[in-house]
Amino acid sequence: MPRTVSAADLLRFATAATEFHGVPAADARLLADTLVTAELWGHPSHGMLRLPWYLDRISSGATAAAASPEVVSDTGAVVVIDGCDGLGQVLTSHAVHEGVERAREHGISAVAVRNSGHFGTAAYFTRKAAELGCVALLATNASPAMAPWGGKEKRIGTNPWSIAAPSGRYGTVVMDIANTAVARGKIYAAKERGTSIPEGWAADADGVATTDPRRAVEGLILPMAGHKGYAISFMFDVLAGVLTGSGFGSQVVGPYRSTGRSGAGHLLMCIDIRAMADPAEFEQRMEALVAETKSTPTAPGTSEILVPGELEIRTAERLRTEGITVVDDTWASLARIATTTGAALPRPRTVSTTPPQEFPA
Repeated sequence: MPRTVSAADLLRFATAATEFHGVPAADARLLADTLVTAELWGHPSHGMLRLPWYLDRISSGATAAAASPEVVSDTGAVVVIDGCDGLGQVLTSHAVHEGVERAREHGISAVAVRNSGHFGTAAYFTRKAAELGCVALLATNASPAMAPWGGKEKRIGTNPWSIAAPSGRYGTVVMDIANTAVARGKIYAAKERGTSIPEGWAADADGVATTDPRRAVEGLILPMAGHKGYAISFMFDVLAGVLTGSGFGSQVVGPYRSTGRSGAGHLLMCIDIRAMADPAEFEQRMEALVAETKSTPTAPGTSEILVPGELEIRTAERLRTEGITVVDDTWASLARIATTTGAALPRPRTVSTTPPQEFPA
């Protein structure tokens, strides 16, 4: 039966379990916060079900417990960093710090990270840059999940990307999408919940469309928008993999595998708003864009127009009060981690019989 726990308790548990594996305290809390934030946003596919994946990779030595990034080249506005197989969340947080500081100095910056690991939700990091006065774009690559258009073997990753911008009284607008019909983690989330997946999400190992997440995990995730999704994903591998000097294509290993160097690469671009416009005027223009968009007459069955990132913030506000519901398979994984690490499992506040809703990618 699913358990409902507080975000704070879940954060404490994930932090303690990660520290047990030799991760420095601040880095452990960062990793835990990215997972809990994903849960709060209504994306359990990028939440606690991934904790055992990250810990298993640290235990095997595939991921370094303590990240030690090294600068490969630095031209001021552009810097290339070797992540030396550190945790992707820690390295990407470092990239945000570098990107924002360099954008403030040069107006625009690009931070390339090679030899990193999966960093979870891209929006977690672009939001940070936006809150510091930048418009940010973050691209990454992932292990093969879909076939090139017309093919039947996995060669291309979901290769997600995010863009975020401050928007005055509306907070931050942010887009975070994979280039497949759905993020791979949502297939895993459906598998853990024991539910089917919608048609159009995936095909089995023989290339036949399926609604069974277990067959989809072994098969192919379909691109979004047909050939367009394939082309976008290919080009983001150029930016995040080839250009950064990291792994690309079939060289990238996913976080669900406990062994093997990840080889994931990231590219973060930050634009300091002050270099292009008066920040106050920019906020007014953003507010006007959001207001105009939200005032659009709604279609039948739609109660309100939302802008990118708004749903996640509303969901987080609700779940901070109601608690986060953890499904049985994920809870069993957390219980095994508790046994191994001695970290105290969160105490269920109430018992929920409704699995958490997984929002579309």
